[in-house]
Amino acid sequence: MFDPLLHQPVRSKLLSLLINNDELPFKALKEALKVTDGNLSSHLSKLEKEEYVLIKKMFEGKRPKTVVHITQKGKDAFTSYIEALKKFIEEN
Repeated sequence: MFDPLLHQPVRSKLLSLLINNDELPFKALKEALKVTDGNLSSHLSKLEKEEYVLIKKMFEGKRPKTVVHITQKGKDAFTSYIEALKKFIEEN
């Protein structure tokens, strides 16, 4: 069964980026996904609620910086989602 949370294109792309990098700054995710701040924040909130990502807010010098880290639960969910896609493709 497809994870409905990850079956949304922006969220599946987001986790795909994170699974390959472990963590990325908010700005890098926004640029890679070509979404607005608000749109990315909304998707991240949903993933954070399910504990698929951990969001760390810090300062780099005097500038605020947000870094998004994929959790083990997020890695496991993404792997299961990809396996479900593969199985669906093979069966159809």
